[in-house]
Amino acid sequence: MGTKDELEHSFIESGEKARLKELLSQRLKESGWLTEVQSKCRAIIKEKGIENVTSEDLIAEVTPHARKAVPESVKRELLQHIRSFLQQQTGLSDL
Repeated sequence: MGTKDELEHSFIESGEKARLKELLSQRLKESGWLTEVQSKCRAIIKEKGIENVTSEDLIAEVTPHARKAVPESVKRELLQHIRSFLQQQTGLSDL
């Protein structure tokens, strides 16, 4: 197995994608990221008024902040899991 599509299919079919999504969710909660993003949403709603904010507006405004706020340790951990999966699938050790 080696093509991008085959690897992606294997990533999903093996359940690894679902496991990593659950791990990410857990790590973000543990790090306080979720609470921080919720607070940012509340502040925007309070500032603009609930009747003046759509969910699309809120997502557009919060997303850049939320992405920057993901702890580096969480990014590294997820990346390591992905590398391990790819190494198992491809047999390559230099990923």
